[in-house]
Order: sequence, then C-alpha cells, then structure tokens
Amino acid sequence: MPTDPPMTGGPSPAFGVLLTRPAWQGMRFAAALRRRFPAVRIVESPLLAPVLMRPELPPGPFDAVVFTSETGVASAIPYRAALPRLAFAVGDRTTEAARGAGFDARSASGDADALVALLAHLRLGRLIHLHGEDTRGDVAGRLTAAGIETHAAVTYRQVAQPLTDLARSMLADTAPVVLPVFSPRTARLLSAAVRDAAAPLWLASLSAAVEAAAELRADRRVQCQTPDAEGMLAAIERLTRPPSAGRGASA
Repeated sequence: MPTDPPMTGGPSPAFGVLLTRPAWQGMRFAAALRRRFPAVRIVESPLLAPVLMRPELPPGPFDAVVFTSETGVASAIPYRAALPRLAFAVGDRTTEAARGAGFDARSASGDADALVALLAHLRLGRLIHLHGEDTRGDVAGRLTAAGIETHAAVTYRQVAQPLTDLARSMLADTAPVVLPVFSPRTARLLSAAVRDAAAPLWLASLSAAVEAAAELRADRRVQCQTPDAEGMLAAIERLTRPPSAGRGASA
C-alpha cells in the first residue's frame, strides 16, 4: 500500500507538475492546480487523445442511458434522438456534462461500483451503456447478471500519444516532477514514458487500481482518499509537503 509523506511543513515551491490527462480534462485540472499552487510550473502533455466512433446502437427502446465518462457523453450527442432522456452517470463531473448535453442525468457520486449499486437498487428496465474501448468495472455485464438488461456500445477510443518536447525537458531536469495519474491505462503509458527520467518523480494515484498499474520508480507516492479532482488536489498537497528531519517519504 502507498504511504503518505509526513504531514509537517508547508508546501514546497520547488517542484513542477506534469499533467498527462486528455487535453480538455487536463486544462480544467490545470486551472484548479493554479488556484491551489499559484507559483507552480505546469506542463500539459496528454498521453491519450479521444477519437469518437459511430457504431450502430443496439435496437431500443431503452429506459435510461449510462455514462462512465465525460467522453462517453460527448460520443452520445450524435445519437441523442434515439436515446432516452433519463441518464445515470458515475460521478458529478460526468453528470454535469450529461445535463449540458440535454439529459436528465443523476449522479452515483462515486465509481463504477457505486453506479452499479445505484442502478441495481432502482431496478429500471432496459439500459444502454456508452463507453470507450478501454473500460473498467464491467457495468453492463454486472447489471445484466443482476437481472437488469443492459446493453453496451463502444462509442470512442483513446489513442496513445507521445510526451511533448517540453515534458521530456522537464523530466530531464533536477527539480521534482509531480505526476497526477487518473487511470490505469495512463499509468501504464506513463510508466514507459518516464523510465529514463532524471528528475525525482512524485506520484499521486487516483485509486488503488491506478497505483497498481504505475510500475515506475517514484521517490514519493500517495493515493487519493477520494477518487475525484478534489481528492487529487489534496493528495498533491500531501505529496509536496517536505518530510520531517531525518525521515523520508515512502517510495
């Protein structure tokens, strides 16, 4: 299990942050980072770029649509007329995106497990889950096994991207680099991309699954206490506090 660095001292200014989220999510998180750490250097280098697909959906009608990502919401827009208005989303951000796209969306305020539990409790009719090629939680399979007919459609994929020159330059420097990682796939891509980094690496993982996928050398590492942006900000704050005299952060 990852161990938090000691909680003494104030935030260190001598670090940079390498953001590897897809571009629009990375931009939003970068803005939140700057509010929390006004002087921090942030380099954005998305390791994944979404490509929307247009498969033929299973025949309806459906009682509700299920979303586990904001990109899933974006992929639903071309199908809007064929989809029900009622939607259920894994978390609050995805719910906001679904409402912006015209759905009557309700949030499970958690992860895939919370979403499955909510829908299993509600016992609705036929559902459809729009998701990417790389998905977690087997939402449709688990709901169908629980007696709720749920169809799945792959409506986007995330294409791997190389690190930018600016990101490679940051990793070649001597200042510590904070790596906020939000998904297991990004963790795997990042582990390969930073293998030869000279800079000390400080890893903040969104979840245990992300932590397990991050097979990289890290001088410090923490795991978020909640799997959301605020949890990641709090983890970075813990991560960047200097250790007590004579004690180092756990790698």
